[in-house]
Amino acid sequence: MFKGFYTAAAGMLSQQRQTDLLTNNIANANTPGFKADQGTLKAFPEMLLQRMESEDLPTDRNISVQNKKDIGTINTGVYMQETVPNFTQGDLQQTSQSTDIALMEQNMPTKEGGLFFAVKSTNNTPQYTRNSNFTLDQEGFLTTSTGAYVLNTNNQPIQLKSENFIVDSQGNVTENNQQIAQIGIAYASDLQTIKKAGNGLYETLNNQPLPSARNNPVISYQLKQGFVERSNVDAAQSMTDLLTAYRAFEANQKIMQAYDRSMDKAANEIGRVR
Repeated sequence: MFKGFYTAAAGMLSQQRQTDLLTNNIANANTPGFKADQGTLKAFPEMLLQRMESEDLPTDRNISVQNKKDIGTINTGVYMQETVPNFTQGDLQQTSQSTDIALMEQNMPTKEGGLFFAVKSTNNTPQYTRNSNFTLDQEGFLTTSTGAYVLNTNNQPIQLKSENFIVDSQGNVTENNQQIAQIGIAYASDLQTIKKAGNGLYETLNNQPLPSARNNPVISYQLKQGFVERSNVDAAQSMTDLLTAYRAFEANQKIMQAYDRSMDKAANEIGRVR
């Protein structure tokens, strides 16, 4: 009788999660290197309803043929199937800080591929980032804003004496006219294998390290010192989507309120002895 009640409830839950996703995107619109999340909604299978009582149709040979008339289909709800990051390249913003080093992808072999800075955090799991708002810690190591070490091509932390260093387009780090290291860039051929790990970091689903992008003939990239990659969040579109999700949530809420009134009448008014 009240199948639509559960359909509306599922709609409210999915729109609530969509709202949380969009709110988080908008909150990180100014976070360097942040990649907007995208949610995929999927409907449960539809159900075909038929009349319980069947009618016998007369035939010229006195054979009864049952007629079960279809009432129609009913939707059984919707749910948030998955949440995946959008790895589209963000715009570059000049900061003139020597520790800010933006990564620019060029001529990627597939739309699914992506490049990342290789970093090392406290859990020793291979991690990656696009947030190039780097800094030097007290010991002179190049780190992310959260303290993860930026790695070189040998997967070792990069240690410098001061902020007076130069990074060329291929990531070669020079200090006092001597090459200190080359910044390690990792390549993910399938971005479906990448998940967010928090604080602007990413991990692979199997916790295995990504291959290096160095000397890969089909990959082209540039590093730009004194720039950071901005978030790829489209704030205006996200606000529009947020209002749409809110209205859908509100519509499902009104449906549940209507069912609540119907159940109240069924329990308290129908069959009342006067």
